[in-house]
Parts: sequence; C-alpha cells; structure tokens
Amino acid sequence: MGILEVKDVNKRFGGLQALGNVNLSVEENTCHAIIGPNGAGKSTLLNCLIGKLIPDTGSVMFDGQSVLGRTPYQICQMGISRVFQTPEIFGDLSVLENMMIPIFAKRDGAFELNALSNVFGQRDILEQAEKMLEEMNMADKRHMHAASMSRGDKRRLEIGMCLSQQPRLLLLDEPTAGMARADTNNTIDLLKQIKDERDITIAIIEHDMHVVFSLSDRITVLAQGTPLVEDTPDKIKGHPKVREAYLGETA
Repeated sequence: MGILEVKDVNKRFGGLQALGNVNLSVEENTCHAIIGPNGAGKSTLLNCLIGKLIPDTGSVMFDGQSVLGRTPYQICQMGISRVFQTPEIFGDLSVLENMMIPIFAKRDGAFELNALSNVFGQRDILEQAEKMLEEMNMADKRHMHAASMSRGDKRRLEIGMCLSQQPRLLLLDEPTAGMARADTNNTIDLLKQIKDERDITIAIIEHDMHVVFSLSDRITVLAQGTPLVEDTPDKIKGHPKVREAYLGETA
C-alpha cells in the first residue's frame, strides 16, 4: 500500500465526467508523475488530492487518513504541500520575508497580512528561513523583492517555502510551465536533489516530458478522466495507448 491511495474516485461537473473510476497508488519516497492530454482530468485529480475538491464517490487517503473535507491548514499539518502552476509568492515582500511566512503558519496555524511584524520579529523563524534559503542557494537574494526575480527563481523560492513546512508529500502542478529551458533544467536539478536528500514523496503533473522522464519512478497516464496505463518511464515511452492518447496514433 502506498503513502497516497486513490480508490474508485469519480467526479462530475454537470454533464462532464472529469474523473471516472480513478485508482492510484503512490509509493513512499518515490516520484510519481501524472500525465495526459489537455482535459484529461489531471488538475481535477490534483485538487482532489489536497481536499480542494470532494469526489462524488471514492476515497483519497494519505498515510491512512482521508484528506477529504479538510482545511488547507489541516492538509499542511498532515504533511502535504503543493506547488501551483503560477508561483504563489508575496511579490511586495523580500525573499527572506516570503520564506518566514509558511514557517510561522505551520507553527501557529495562520497569520494576518496586517500583522506581519509579528512574524518578522521572531528570531527562531528568521533563523529557520535563512537556513532554508541557504539550502535553496538563495541566501544572496534574501533582501530582493520577490517580484523582481526570474520565474525560475520564483519557483525555487516557492519550492523552498513548501519544504520549510517539512512535508512528507510534495505535489507539483506543472512546476516548469512558462520557463526558459535553462530555468527548467535548474528546476529539474533542484527536484533531483530534493528527491535524493530528503525523506519525501513527490507527485507531479507536467506536460514537459523531459521533466517527467528526468524525475519519475512511475508514471500514470490519464485520458478523458480515466487511467490508461501506469508503469515505469522506460515502458511508458513507447506504449501504444500513450501514443494514441497523445498523438492519435493506433497500434
């Protein structure tokens, strides 16, 4: 049994069947990619994994506990963090200040933007944030305004913000979308390092197959809301069902 278990999940939006009888098992300390053409149900599934959407039927279990109906704070406390398609950072704040906020939120449960001085004035949070920036190779950018950084650096910051909450499961929603190839390669290297050095499970949704095959231990292919194939990257590459789903080719 995996650390993340999806069982018989179905989700409809009016007359649209977004997910149909989805079963998925993600093994601990692996990277599991979820791929498929546009409209395959990837984002809907990801939103079910973090409790943002409630399936019509089925279950989503993380380490034996249901994620369904839980608040974002409760999801975080369970050990799940998510990286969104567009980096979710506070552009008007410095890189260091951005890093301090999730550390405070993980410990105290919430924060108010009009009371940020309560966050920034805490020495232990400052020290943890500076340590994480060093791990992300961003210590030299600590005083930069986050909005002024490249998309690749914004993504690196966001990943660091997630890791600062010490998750057991990191969910990545197209983390290299909109990046130049150099930034994409740097992000791949960062995620490889995280995978090798941390006791963490990664689930990734990504269109860039270079990213998928560089990182993944197993891949699930969705088409029209239903899993077509789940296998290792080597076996996925030439699978006839995958070629058909992506390219319209039949064996």
